[in-house]
This record gives sequence, C-alpha cells and structure tokens, in this order.
Amino acid sequence: MNRLSTSQITASLAMLLLGTGGALLMGAAPMAIALPVLAGLIVLVINAADHGAQEKAPAIAFDQPDLIDHPDFSSLLEGISDPLMLVEKARIIRANRAAQRLLGAHIEGEDARIAIRHPAAAERLASLAPLAEPFMIELVGVGSKDQRWQMRVAPMGAVSSMRRLVHLVDHSGTHAAERMRVDFVANASHELRTPLAGILGFIETLADAELGKDVETRQRFLKIMDGEARRMQRLIDDLISLSRIEAEKYRAPDSAVDLSELVAEVVGVFRSSHGDRGREVEMEISPSLAPVLGDRAQLSQLIHNLIGNSIKYGRPGTPIRVTLNSGPSGMARLSVADEGEGIGPDHLPRLTERFYRVDSGRSRAMGGTGLGLAIVKHIVERHRGRLDIASTLGKGTTIAILLPPAPVEDPAMKAIA
Repeated sequence: MNRLSTSQITASLAMLLLGTGGALLMGAAPMAIALPVLAGLIVLVINAADHGAQEKAPAIAFDQPDLIDHPDFSSLLEGISDPLMLVEKARIIRANRAAQRLLGAHIEGEDARIAIRHPAAAERLASLAPLAEPFMIELVGVGSKDQRWQMRVAPMGAVSSMRRLVHLVDHSGTHAAERMRVDFVANASHELRTPLAGILGFIETLADAELGKDVETRQRFLKIMDGEARRMQRLIDDLISLSRIEAEKYRAPDSAVDLSELVAEVVGVFRSSHGDRGREVEMEISPSLAPVLGDRAQLSQLIHNLIGNSIKYGRPGTPIRVTLNSGPSGMARLSVADEGEGIGPDHLPRLTERFYRVDSGRSRAMGGTGLGLAIVKHIVERHRGRLDIASTLGKGTTIAILLPPAPVEDPAMKAIA
C-alpha cells in the first residue's frame, strides 16, 4: 500500500476543511456532512501514523563482502609478476609469491616496516593518515644492495580501513643501462682517443707527397694503423659484449650446460690456433660432472678470456693448467693457472674493474682492452657463481670459478609433462 507524504497529508486536510466549510455555507445540514468528514479524518490519521513509523524505522544495513575474502583475490595477486602486497594499518595482510621471494615467505602478518627495511618506505607505510592520492618513491638496496625499485602505493577500499596496495617495480636494469652509458662515454672516449690520434697522425704523414713516396715508411705506418684500428675494434666488441651481459644481470640463466664438453671444446680451439703457446695448455677434467645452470655462449666467452689471459701473461714455455672438478655444495669448480710474474696484493681487489690494468703499457702491447676480467666477473655474477683470484709474485696466478649445478629433473614429473 502506498503511503502519503507529510505534505500530501497536510494538503488533504486543508482540502477537507475547505470542502466542509463550503458545504455549510451552501446550506447543507451539519449531520449530513459529519460522517464523510469523520471518515476522511480517520484515513488521514492512519496515514500520518504509518508515515511516522516508517520514518522512525531504522534502515536495513547490508554487509558488503570484504574483497580479500573473495575466492579469486589470491589469483588476482598472483596475476601480477611484480612483488605486490596489501598493507592494512602498517601490517602486511596479503602478499603474492613474487613479494615473498623478495622479502621472505614469512611477511604476511608482519609489520611492513620490518619486511621492507628501508627508511623512506617505513615512514610512508607506518603513517595512519588517510591517503587521498597514490604516490611513488625510489628504493635502493631492497633484495640486494645494488637493486633499485620503484614503490607505488595506492589507497584501497574505504578510508577507515587504511589499506594500501604496495607494488614494487624493479628498475635495476634501467639504472644499470644508464650507468653503463655514462661509463661508456667516460672510459671509452679515453681508450679510443690514443689509437685514433695515432691513426690521424699517420694519415697526415702519408698524405704528404714527399713522405708518401717512401714505400718502406708507408708500409710501416700502414701496419701500425692496422694494429691501432684492430685494437679499437676489439675494444668496441668487448664493450658491446659487456653491456649485453650487464643488461641480463638480474635474469638468471635457465639452461643446463655440459661444462666438461665446453671446456674441452675451448681448449681444443686454443691448441689448434695459438701455435706453440696454445699447445702448452693442459687440461684435467673429472669424470661424471653434473651439468651447470648457465648460458653456453657466455660461459664459452668466460673460458676464452681466462685461457687467453694466461697465454698473454704467463711465461713462454710454461704450462697453462685448466682444471674442472667438483666444488663445495655440489658446484662445479673451474680453475685456470699460469706460471708468470704474478700480481701484487694491492692490485688484486681492482683486477675486475673496467679498464684497470696492472701494467698498462704491456697490456696494450699485447692487444688487451682492459675489459677481459670485468666480463668474466659479470658473467659469474649473472650465473650466481663465485670468482676467486689468487696470485703470488714471481710464481703465477690462479683464477677459480664456482658455478651452481642445474636442478635435477624428477623422472616422474618429466614423464607427466
């Protein structure tokens, strides 16, 4: 039944009174109009009473379901490959697997300031003030000391719940690319300037009509120019190689590589292409070694660089020993040892820096770019391995690499797949 509003009841009562007064003025008997007037008043009173009761009746509250209780909420979180967390009153109430891998499997239920140990993040996530707009801050050192993240925080749900959706985006690769660009301009320009200046000087000399007539001088200058140009080519090749390795630094290799076969292949190349010095490369490989988890092309480059360094800096007529055997924790251990002048202890910590040379003149004379061990270091880091350099003055240098094994596949699971 439809109920009249307060204004409708008031208007109806006014019309009833006006009608009654009009009837009396027209000479109607009071008793003739008393019964209709009384019935109308009763109807209006009933409607007014029902309307008042309806206004006083409390509204029925419907409970809104909590989003995190929805059965698909976990799937929604896992659909994002980046670390994603839901924080309520400074406490992490939900986190996807990417966040748990980064910060620990225990972070659900933990204080966000403890899980994300960063001053800027702790200050923002601990705040209980209402958050009207999303914000972003840069974090350095979360996960590992060199990693850089952009933390995006947005309000979620009612303001009273104080919930924050925290999204971490890895910017390590972008930052590394920018740093490499700056380093390239600073270091490569210095390394390229010397040979380029030499080439330009020789070109000016050969352009002289009188000096250019001397065939012997011309051939000597052309030979030097060819050597300098090839040196620049090697430098550019190494820089490009290093930049590619660094760009993939945070993406671990996922292929199984037979390191025994690869070492034997590279040693065979040196024995056949480096004359007497190449034939002095000795190889010892333990049988039945497990494959390693790696990038075959990069591991080949690593072995080439290590053996090539030993050929350059070891004393002629002395052996270069390449050994591959089992290391600690099931890792593969590759070592390359030479018998040469050795390296002083002051130089060892800096050997893997780009363009660092113990003897710059000797390195350049042998065609070195100063990037060989820097490339080795970055390949080892990408493979989650370890690099150790030991050297004794007057005796020689040994460089050892530890690489993690490839995971063993479960035959039953492989059969199911």
